Amino acid sequence: MQKGLFPDPFAKKTGTFPWSGEKNLAFFKLAVYTLAFLFFLNCFTPLRLHYDMLRYFAIKDCIESKCPPEADPHDYLPYGYTALLLLLSKLGLLRPFLIVFLNCIYLLGGLYFIRKIFASIRFPFFLFFIVLLNWTIIKFVTHPLSELQYLFFSIASLYAFCLFVRGRNIRNLLAAFILAGIAFLTRTVGIALLAALFAAILWEYRKQLILLLKQNRIFLFGLMACLAVVIIFSRQLGLNHYTGVMSKQFDEGLRFTNVLGWHFSEWGEILINTSRFKVINFFPVQTGNWIFIIVGMVGVLGFIYLCFIRKNMVPFIVKAYLFFYLLLMFNWPFADPRFWVPVIPLIAAVVSQASLYSSKTIRLLSMAYLIVYAGLGLAALGYTTYTSFNKKEFSKTQAKGVYRNEYETHFFGRPLSDTATHVDPYLVEFLNKYDR
Repeated sequence: MQKGLFPDPFAKKTGTFPWSGEKNLAFFKLAVYTLAFLFFLNCFTPLRLHYDMLRYFAIKDCIESKCPPEADPHDYLPYGYTALLLLLSKLGLLRPFLIVFLNCIYLLGGLYFIRKIFASIRFPFFLFFIVLLNWTIIKFVTHPLSELQYLFFSIASLYAFCLFVRGRNIRNLLAAFILAGIAFLTRTVGIALLAALFAAILWEYRKQLILLLKQNRIFLFGLMACLAVVIIFSRQLGLNHYTGVMSKQFDEGLRFTNVLGWHFSEWGEILINTSRFKVINFFPVQTGNWIFIIVGMVGVLGFIYLCFIRKNMVPFIVKAYLFFYLLLMFNWPFADPRFWVPVIPLIAAVVSQASLYSSKTIRLLSMAYLIVYAGLGLAALGYTTYTSFNKKEFSKTQAKGVYRNEYETHFFGRPLSDTATHVDPYLVEFLNKYDR
């Protein structure tokens, strides 16, 4: 087994943990189980509308029966999540409860694989605690979107590759590529995972690669065939679509500095653990935006140091994947913190395996930060759970109230606001059909 690529579960345990003692460890274990219960409690949420969620359902309808009048028949999103919606629809199970339940299973499954990959982490329940309290994880677990499905299959692929490295079993390598293929079909950013798999093979086995391929010629031909299929069917797989989208955005005047600012700000939202739109109005003009950008910039640079520069036990395949993911995302000309949801467990794991508390000052500052982080996370989870069971509040706040009139018409038969002027009949019909 090559040192550092797959952590030895019997190796010396490492990790970041500001509170010592058996009682504290027991607290975090109980806290994780409690948080998991609250996540599953949100299976009872009404259907949470989102722009991309409506696109997924419209594409599903176009395949299953006919395109809704409001849908773009030429719209494209990767097929993986649409396939899940189509399967659930055919089984008569396309309901908010099962969608959120599957998202919870995807998340917990991803955390299970994280634990297997980072076996040297001393306090795994602290890692789970941090991930489960991140506001982006809390928010998008309750939405019918592809992030959690992609998170599960991408991390499962990384784990399968680590198993291959440990046991040199070709079936694990095939599993890694199959899972990466499913991840790619779920979200096109999975191309970063495929690139990481090839990079890991070339780097870790550059001497053994020739011998390995000679002994497994069928596998070599399979890889070549897969590459040819990707090239031939690049349009159907969406590669041409996304490269065209990127070039169009920059051709229309978008500057790379704008893109960097967006994504640094997204990291700021993840690290501060709240949406910037909830707090920027408390600051003078642009000051709030700059706070998130600066925090995000410091966070990204610190993460790069911990993951790629400082000596650590992070498997090479994880480093390669995070490198390609960061490279791709920081060139992606759209802004949304949910783009980072699939790698938040990996980012947290990289930080958790590092020993950061070399001084009392750092330890106290870390404890203060974690208290604020956890407080904001608990507030987010508490409020999300509250709205899942309070239809009036849910109608007013879901998607910033954009769909309030439609939700209230669906729940109560009419808009409750005296200023309501328009109700979209398609959305009301949509909610009547799927929110049951």
